[in-house]
Amino acid sequence: MENVDYTSTFITVAPDTRAVAGVEPVGSSIAASTFALIAPEPYALRSSDVIFRVWASRHEVDASSADEWAAFYSTPHACLRSSDLGKRYGWGIHADADGRLAVYAVGSDAYESLAAGVAPDGSAVTVTAAMRSSRR
Repeated sequence: MENVDYTSTFITVAPDTRAVAGVEPVGSSIAASTFALIAPEPYALRSSDVIFRVWASRHEVDASSADEWAAFYSTPHACLRSSDLGKRYGWGIHADADGRLAVYAVGSDAYESLAAGVAPDGSAVTVTAAMRSSRR
């Protein structure tokens, strides 16, 4: 299986984002679906769960099928660093020590603390940026 899960990591917004605050994505976009899975229940799902569930929903596939999971992850997939949450909508994504996710709005105190390498529980996190939207 392709490993798309992060642990003890904070994905900041992309260096070239124009976002100055977190804006909830709306509609049926991948970003909106991703946000809808993470935001209401912080630290409940891992990246691999979110990525697969969004894909399964968009392709009308049973998200609880182990066979579908195995088939999906038999090929490489982009991680959440490429998500529009961090590139366009102003959300940082934190993966705790168990790989479970929560989102934090850019500019918030919690975002700033995580971007400085300190998790909500006081533990250290690795900080990495979301992928740029454009090439340099």
